[in-house]
Amino acid sequence: MPAAPDSTAPTASPSRLGHSLKPRQLIMMGLGSAIGAGLFLGSGVGVQAAGPAVLVSYLVAGALVIIVMNALGEMAAAKPTSGAFSVYAADAMGATAGATVGWLWWVQLVIVIAAEAVGAAGLLATVWPAIPVPMAALAFMLFFTAINLLGVKNFGEFEFWFAILKVVAILAFIAIGVALLMGWLPQVASPGLGNFTGHGGFAPKGLAGIGAALLVVVFAFGGTEIVAVAAAETEDPERSIARAIRTVAWRILVFYIGSLSVIIAVVPWTSEALKSPFAAVLDIARIPGAGTAITLIAVIALLSALNANLYGASRMMYSLAQRREAPAVLGWTDPRQVPVIAVLASVLFGFVATVMELLFPDKVLPVLLNIVGSTCLLVWTLSLVSQLVLRRRADRLGTRLPFRMAAFPWLTCCALAILALIFGLLLSEAQTRLQFLSMVALTATIAAGSAIARRMREA
Repeated sequence: MPAAPDSTAPTASPSRLGHSLKPRQLIMMGLGSAIGAGLFLGSGVGVQAAGPAVLVSYLVAGALVIIVMNALGEMAAAKPTSGAFSVYAADAMGATAGATVGWLWWVQLVIVIAAEAVGAAGLLATVWPAIPVPMAALAFMLFFTAINLLGVKNFGEFEFWFAILKVVAILAFIAIGVALLMGWLPQVASPGLGNFTGHGGFAPKGLAGIGAALLVVVFAFGGTEIVAVAAAETEDPERSIARAIRTVAWRILVFYIGSLSVIIAVVPWTSEALKSPFAAVLDIARIPGAGTAITLIAVIALLSALNANLYGASRMMYSLAQRREAPAVLGWTDPRQVPVIAVLASVLFGFVATVMELLFPDKVLPVLLNIVGSTCLLVWTLSLVSQLVLRRRADRLGTRLPFRMAAFPWLTCCALAILALIFGLLLSEAQTRLQFLSMVALTATIAAGSAIARRMREA
């Protein structure tokens, strides 16, 4: 649990967050957070960037995520807290580092919440045009705000069933793909495995293509870090987080690699149909209503992410308030142990951004998303550095760790090397250079603001 605020700081309530999130909900949250619309609709972009060799990009990105999850799991099991990597960064590198990563992650989430509401509403309108996009977007925001205000148990149950639907959809897709490739579907010829090496070979664009795809792919895994935040409200967090890490990590790779293998085998990487890769495979398999089904699943994926991000943003804000890095009122909890003010503050920006995007389509959110586009990579980087420092400190002091990441420090250093490569790729590409520099500027601004605010408090 987060440490109590300083006695000199105002506090609205002595209550704290509860432990009503079940281990099964934590596991499914971890799975669901990594299975989003980026997989269902955006995976085709990676295939077109690298051809079949996109599998290498997914393996690298997947390995990175697994290492990050294990590093976060080690720290979360030792110190379950709603501030998660923000608290760990503060413990390892000082209060300014902790506040910076916390505020940075919060800003990222509240912007993404708006994007997900508008995106889900837009997708739904392609299936049912009678539903106005502005009405649907605001309805989604209101509904999930209410879910989060009802308590973590209700949030966890909604997220559990959302994740179940996505996992079932992935497994059904892989099963259909295997049946298609084996020639088991009636009146549908198997395309065989020629697409893996046809049309220019396995890696038609070489290492440059694999690198370009890596930039696309790595962002699809964003969101897995929310498991560390949720661990603080889970029953028996020490055991729950370790179990969640072990269960989720390998399944993410299976789902992603399995789905992409089917897509690459069935649809040529040069095909325009890859704009909606899952629908393309199902169309070839002659599954009726494929396009509508995938669109609705993508809507569910976006709404699931919205729900999880609102939860994560509110808990991070609560933690910042508990550490006096945000106004004390944001640390208030109601009798159901819900940080009500933090939830409302987190969703408020989302409402404003959603309204602005609806008034000025494709002008507000793209700019905001470009600014925070790389922040998850920085959060991962600082989390790994924190683990490197805290693990060495624990080993030096002989501190017992409930969950220890294997192959330390080699895996941590390997992950940091991969992240350094990705940052290099971001800088080398004209399209992503502005995104990287915007993230650096935002980070520097938050760090300076946090340091100045702390000095003013202590003066």
